[in-house]
Amino acid sequence: MDTGTHVVMGIALGGIATLDPVVAENTATATSVLIATIVGSQAPDIDALLKLKNNAVYIRNHRGITHSLPAVLLWPILISGLLHFFFPEANLLHLWIWTFIAVFLHVFVDIFNSYGTQALRPISSKWIALGFINTFDPFIFGIHLVGLMLWAIGAHPGYTFLAIYIILFFYYVARFIMQRVVRHAVLKTVPDAETIIIASTMRFNQWRIAITAKDSFYVGRAYKRSITILDKFNRRAVPDSPIIKAAKEDKNLSAFLSFSPIYRWEINEYQHYYEVRFIDLRYRSNGHYPFVAVVQLNQDLQIIRSYTGWIFSEKKLRKKLNAIPNSN
Repeated sequence: MDTGTHVVMGIALGGIATLDPVVAENTATATSVLIATIVGSQAPDIDALLKLKNNAVYIRNHRGITHSLPAVLLWPILISGLLHFFFPEANLLHLWIWTFIAVFLHVFVDIFNSYGTQALRPISSKWIALGFINTFDPFIFGIHLVGLMLWAIGAHPGYTFLAIYIILFFYYVARFIMQRVVRHAVLKTVPDAETIIIASTMRFNQWRIAITAKDSFYVGRAYKRSITILDKFNRRAVPDSPIIKAAKEDKNLSAFLSFSPIYRWEINEYQHYYEVRFIDLRYRSNGHYPFVAVVQLNQDLQIIRSYTGWIFSEKKLRKKLNAIPNSN
């Protein structure tokens, strides 16, 4: 989920924690638990700071180790231990319990959007991305705001947010069912589909679709049960050519390939260099595919410059590449 939603979810958990008698009866525990649920709901996303280094490191590591099984256990120990230092009268066990719930909930809800997480590391490095909840879901964020407003005017925060989370449980079930309905419609439209990626959008009944079939890639959208194919590309295996081999040595392309499950590729030859481009097909926006990896190589197949990330126009991509110093 987005940062704002994680924040309001952390506050909501602090409200639900008031149903815990140990929390409700001790001011120090209640205060530290509220801080802990807010901090715990943000802690796994500390890896967003990796973007300050470069996109390759960010893409390869975001929602990776900080969302892993060991991290879900270590974050609560670190946060509750630190807060107990400032609130020694707080009940440490209950402080840890609510911190753990906040961290676990953060990682848990992240698996439902299209970006996903590597939540099963170190058992598996596979990305878990179920795709039926958008990264920012207006309903989820809005119902939390309603809860906060009710709390502000005197409603009991525990019962208020408990009721809201029961509603959200059924909302998630409804979104899952809707995605299954879309998947069934996709199979009717593309019977030879092998892999189907269906991602929610901010609009309740609209979905993004990327399909791998026997000989083609399809990109489209769905509105309820109606499927519209927007683009079709020939499915070509990535060649084991010297140009591709050299390009795959680049850290930006390597990061892209570690993250993207469905993409097309192209090689362009210019007067003094080759350009290898890999294009993720999941994020079509206004006829453009913004998530790419580009590697430029000289005629000796040495990497000149490269880039990976989200770029929403060819002009901006060229500007970005020209701004990168020559590697030679």
